[in-house]
Amino acid sequence: MPQLDTSTWFITIISSMITLFILFQLKISSQTFPLPPSPKSLTTLKVKTPWESKWTKIYLPHSLPQQ
Repeated sequence: MPQLDTSTWFITIISSMITLFILFQLKISSQTFPLPPSPKSLTTLKVKTPWESKWTKIYLPHSLPQQ
């Protein structure tokens, strides 16, 4: 029964790993990734409600004058 020749296995495995690494690097470098989100300025719009145009006052117990 003949022996299995393993003398070329090291070179085959190393060259395969290097080739796969290069292919993955090329694949990743060709991808376009979205830009990170930029902060937006939050400006609140003031909506006039009907009760804001009228003069009203709420009297709370702690807002009454001291006696």
